[in-house]
Amino acid sequence: MLDVLNKHFQTILEISKAKSGLIQFSMYTAYFLMALPAGYFMRRFGYRKGIILGLVLFSIGALLIAATTGFESFWLFLTFLFVLGCGLATLETAANPYTTRLGPPETGERRINFSQSFNGLAWTVGPLIGIYIYNSSASAKGEKLSSLMLPYFVIGLVVLVVAIIFLVTKLPEIEEEKVADESAAGGRSLFKERHLLLGIIAQFCYVAAQTGVFSYLINFVTDVNQKVHFDVNNGPYFLSIGFALFMIGRMSGSFLMKYYKPTRLLAIYALLCCLLLPVVTANLGWVSIIALYGIFFFMSIMFPTIFALSIKDLGPKTKKASSFLIMSIVGGAIFPMLMGLIADVTNSIAVGFLAPIPLFVYIFYYAVSGHKVIR
Repeated sequence: MLDVLNKHFQTILEISKAKSGLIQFSMYTAYFLMALPAGYFMRRFGYRKGIILGLVLFSIGALLIAATTGFESFWLFLTFLFVLGCGLATLETAANPYTTRLGPPETGERRINFSQSFNGLAWTVGPLIGIYIYNSSASAKGEKLSSLMLPYFVIGLVVLVVAIIFLVTKLPEIEEEKVADESAAGGRSLFKERHLLLGIIAQFCYVAAQTGVFSYLINFVTDVNQKVHFDVNNGPYFLSIGFALFMIGRMSGSFLMKYYKPTRLLAIYALLCCLLLPVVTANLGWVSIIALYGIFFFMSIMFPTIFALSIKDLGPKTKKASSFLIMSIVGGAIFPMLMGLIADVTNSIAVGFLAPIPLFVYIFYYAVSGHKVIR
């Protein structure tokens, strides 16, 4: 839903593209600040309780947003979005490594890609909820953000129900100290694990690029400077299509990893993103739009694959390593504002889509060489 709200707030509150990037800044700064406390909580109480804590924080943030829409404060929205982001950060810190550990290590990349495919399903549904927000917007004072109330209230309640389900459901708890590959990690400091350190940078690059692309697709398809542009109220439909391709990419990627090395797929997909971004910028009408959708598809496997490669063979240090990887998501806090600033200066959002190219180049390097475990 957040990627729908960028354009919505630009219109309703009359703010710049760069300022609307503060939406992502609030969310992803929470990842940076909450990841280490969440990791500490997990090391003491386990994965399951970490997931429950994340769901509860998520629910509280959503319900507070719903309760305060009448104040029409962009800054109040950002504050409670930060609380929601703390919940998401805790969830990511707990659920991602938990997924990779629930089964044979050699298929960890496939498992987390399949698991996160359902994340893609939620991304497909989110923009459709955004259509309700767009169509229900009012211009009267005190009602401009009223369309946010129902979606966030429902989301808050649903997530609270999910937290209760996790509370009453028995799940296997993994004792990291007893895993078979503990000896592989040895007594080395995490900061000497080359594949983890390079993976943290790769994850920073990926989330920065992903967030920038996601945040400004609606701006791209509604930009009057483009050869092909559409009414802003139809923007969420285009975002939903992109997220559907993202979900398909993750599901198909999980299947392809049965036959091809995850690192090879990651390298190919990163290279294709580098080649497609200049096509997006070239203002070629439908060709540029299709190229942008191609980037959605090829980004799909990157986050879970980089995550799984980065925590490989870390044994009892997996939970702490997961915290550092989640901290790297702060890349999503910075990059949308940078892309928005480029768009404001050049008066064209298309030019901003050149900015992620160096980030995908680094991901290509990590897939080819940086992921290798060297001891």
